Amino acid sequence: MNINATRMPAIFFGHGSPMNALEDNRYTTAWTQLGASVAQLKPKAILSVSAHWYTRGIGVTAMAMPKTIHDFGGFPQALFDVRYPAPGDPQLAAQVRDLLAPLSVTMDQSWGLDHGTWSVLVKAFPNADVPVIQLSIDAMQPAQFHFDLGRKLAVLREQGVLIVGSGDVVHNLRLMNRHQDAPPHDWAERFNDHVRESLLSGDMQALIDYADQGQDAQLSVPTPEHYLPLLYIAGARREGEAVSIVVDGIDIGAISMLTAVVGAV
Repeated sequence: MNINATRMPAIFFGHGSPMNALEDNRYTTAWTQLGASVAQLKPKAILSVSAHWYTRGIGVTAMAMPKTIHDFGGFPQALFDVRYPAPGDPQLAAQVRDLLAPLSVTMDQSWGLDHGTWSVLVKAFPNADVPVIQLSIDAMQPAQFHFDLGRKLAVLREQGVLIVGSGDVVHNLRLMNRHQDAPPHDWAERFNDHVRESLLSGDMQALIDYADQGQDAQLSVPTPEHYLPLLYIAGARREGEAVSIVVDGIDIGAISMLTAVVGAV
């Protein structure tokens, strides 16, 4: 994959199960290859918006050494043993706060890197040598708000910052099928197709207005936290920039693994 060297891309990772941090499959292979391409651009930092930091208000991690958070249960000990020791970037955190003014942004000292962030970065940037900060998702705000924040943050791409969103376009744990080779639910496939086609055609408004897809959207996005990181990446897209799909698929019937890159050529 060739990436426009005049600015950093912006990437949405469909992160799926945290076990992807340990496993090798077609999704993690695609993440590794994508990370190797981006690494050639020498990003100075990564700003991650993860589905797993869903808060009242906005926070940004501002510590020098963020901890690895294991925010899950019921998985093998090997997953709890994973550490992603990337440094933080308090200066970038302060810049994010200033970019989002007059909104109030808390300079957080207690969170760290949750599995939405490290389970993909451990594959894409395994050396953990690029500083990483996380921006929380304000649960009190509508879809348009999150897209608009992505637009405000887009300037960071020109300064060597890789903007990452990590979630799942379709995420319905209640209706998942435990069999790994289970076919996707029809509604999951339709909604995933709608999102993919909207990305490829540059119809960002369709992504904001995802609820217009009716029952397909209600079933695919029963709660919004896994979908909203996509809107930060959509908002960070510059007019006319191409979007490419690096890998796609629906796991266990109801989890989309779609990974999309803004800025790929």
